[in-house]
Amino acid sequence: MTAADLRTEPLPPQFAPLLPLAQPKLPPGAGDWLAVHPEPGQSYAEYVREHPRDPRRRTVYLRPLGDFTPAQREAIARTADYLRIYFGGLPVNVLPDQPLTSVPPAARRRDQILTTWVLDQLARQRPDDALALIALTAVDLYPDPSWNFVFGQASLTERVGVWSLWRNGTPGSAEYLRRTIMTAAHELTHMLGVQHCTAWECLMNGSNHQAEKDARPLALCPHDLAKLCIALGGCDLRDRFSRLARFCRAHGLAADAARFEKELAAL
Repeated sequence: MTAADLRTEPLPPQFAPLLPLAQPKLPPGAGDWLAVHPEPGQSYAEYVREHPRDPRRRTVYLRPLGDFTPAQREAIARTADYLRIYFGGLPVNVLPDQPLTSVPPAARRRDQILTTWVLDQLARQRPDDALALIALTAVDLYPDPSWNFVFGQASLTERVGVWSLWRNGTPGSAEYLRRTIMTAAHELTHMLGVQHCTAWECLMNGSNHQAEKDARPLALCPHDLAKLCIALGGCDLRDRFSRLARFCRAHGLAADAARFEKELAAL
C-alpha cells in the first residue's frame, strides 16, 4: 500500500476524530530514514491479522545495563512513569542492573556495545508474563560493523529491545528526558509488532540522525495508536491523552502536552 492508501484505511470509529489532527508524512530529505531505507508501511488490517494478542503478557520490564549517574537514573525513573501511562496502566518493572563486565569483547567496539548480542541475551532472560523486555544503557550502540551507531533496536518477533542514553544531550534537561522517552516508547512499540510509520508524522517514524528524531512527535498517529490499543486489549483514550498531557506539562514538554490536549479536545 502507498502512504496515501494507508492514510485512508478505515479505522475503528473511536479513532476517527483524531484523523484531522494527523499530519501526512513529509517527503524525506537527503540522509533521512526513508531516503536511505525505503519501507512499504504497515496497514492496520495487516497488524490485526498478523499479531494476535496474548492476554497473559501484561508486564513491561526494563533492564539497566551498566553504570548511570544520578541524573540519568532520574530520567529512567521518569521514563518508566511515562511508559505506565503510555501502556494504559500496565506494570512497568525496573529489573536489577546488569554489569557492563557481562558484555564480552566480541560484542564491543571501542566505546560501543553490539545490539544483536544484547537482544540475544534478553530473549533468553524474558519473563513468561513479559509484554516486552528492554535493556537501557548509557553506552553507545551499534547493530553491525557497517553502521556508525543506532539510538536503539528492537526485535518485532522476540519482544526484546535495547536503547541508549548516549546521544540524548545533557542529563537533567527537558530535551534529555524527551529523547529518552521517545526512544523507549518507539522501541517498545516496535516490540509489539508495530513497524515504522510511513504515512503520518508519528512517534513510529524511522530516524537516521538526531535532527530527524527530534522532529518526531511523541504522539502516535491514529493508525498506530489503534494498533497499540489492539495489543493492549483496549484503550481509554480520554484518560490516556489527559494523563500524557499532564506528564508533559509537569516536565517541560509544552509542545507535546499541547498535542495531547488537542487530541483530548477532539474526542
